[in-house]
Amino acid sequence: MANLIARHREIDELNRKYHSGKSEFIIVYGRRRIGKTFLVNNIFADRFTFTYVGSRKQKQAKQLQRFAEQLRAYSGSTYAPALSSWEQAFAELRALVERRPSDERKVIFFDEMPWIDTPRSAFVDALEYFWNAWAAQRTDIMFIACGSSTSWMVDKLIKNRGGLHNRITEQIYLRPFRLGESEEYLHAMGCEWDRYTVLQCHMAMGGVPYYMSLLNPAQSLAQNIDRLFFEKNAPMREEFDELFGALFVHADKYVAVIKALASNREGMLRADIIKKTGQSGGRLTKVLENLERCDFIERYARFKSTVRNTLYRISDPYLLFYFKFIDGKHTRDSHWWTNNLHTHSVEAWEGFSFEAICLLHLDQIKRKLGISGISTNSSAWRLLGDGAQKGVQIDLIIDRADRVINLCEMKFAEAPYAISKDYAEQLRGRMATFRASTGTTKSLVTTLITTYGVLRGIHSGVAQSEVTMDDLFVL
Repeated sequence: MANLIARHREIDELNRKYHSGKSEFIIVYGRRRIGKTFLVNNIFADRFTFTYVGSRKQKQAKQLQRFAEQLRAYSGSTYAPALSSWEQAFAELRALVERRPSDERKVIFFDEMPWIDTPRSAFVDALEYFWNAWAAQRTDIMFIACGSSTSWMVDKLIKNRGGLHNRITEQIYLRPFRLGESEEYLHAMGCEWDRYTVLQCHMAMGGVPYYMSLLNPAQSLAQNIDRLFFEKNAPMREEFDELFGALFVHADKYVAVIKALASNREGMLRADIIKKTGQSGGRLTKVLENLERCDFIERYARFKSTVRNTLYRISDPYLLFYFKFIDGKHTRDSHWWTNNLHTHSVEAWEGFSFEAICLLHLDQIKRKLGISGISTNSSAWRLLGDGAQKGVQIDLIIDRADRVINLCEMKFAEAPYAISKDYAEQLRGRMATFRASTGTTKSLVTTLITTYGVLRGIHSGVAQSEVTMDDLFVL
């Protein structure tokens, strides 16, 4: 088995199910490029009884033909059966498995299962019958279904209300790497970068293993970003269209919502999304749910507000990078990134991308603050300004059961962050405004989350607690 990075819990669970002594129906799902197939193939490389990979945009006849070829290959026969339906295909698979030794664990792996389910194929019906009438009656079957279309995996398998209802014995969802996992992965492939550089890499790649696998350890991060995003025919330049096209039917509906959210990085209410996209009702609900399932967006509550005031915003760092620097922008400069590293545009992106990454590492923040065991609610807060008073916004509030509220401020900097007199006054004023506006009687703590910490000085005491970049890397 290859050295699998960061997937320790998933590896343990798959191995536990392999030795469970009963038939198991397992689904492994998550966005495209996240490493689902790599995980399963590396654990069971020499233990498969049968494997099959669905083909995108292929008709049923072609899918069945390829299935028959796999049956031939695994049976050792020179004959590939003629298949006209998925019910017949599963009957042949059953016959293949029954020829194997009775004391052998039978591992069956269907990859990219959503692509197999072509219109009017009756694939799910055949799968239901195969499992309920035969596989579930045995004790030696380990059936693994894998797919990138998270919406299909959830709707057709996890939330199935037909013959597969409550038949799934394990759900394994693969999410993008967190910072510590990205560091482990990058170091394993030879990118011996410091944490500041790993953080910047995570901002562009979003913790997606495949994206990071394209990096050249012999080049700097800036050179890699130029090569992957800005050179002619750069491999990552068209990734967005391929990603959404592969994940979603009617991808244009999803792209419209993502583009709307990209135009307002602070987040949008559902009512604002409706106005911007023209989508509403159950269709919009479905789009938002599926985008959230794929870790592209997140719902974020406003402090002490109703569900109707929930904010939606992009949470995926790769998408933030794409819409800031790639979408709709054309340049002939193949070294654009290297030539613009210290511009206001890049520095502004680093600031809000760091905020997004902090929000993805809330567990690490709570651990550093020593409140992992305390019940909390996280939210945002915004007070609109008027002619006489400026607006106030806090992107992360941690409301604790011990009657303390952390008002978190996130600052990306190349060195320890120096708090000026003006900024200290701003933080104190923000705290006073928050208390007056919300009426809270809880203790308020100003918390700074920075790359290298707060520079000790005459005004640094305004930060009553701190979290640094290193704290976010803790696994």
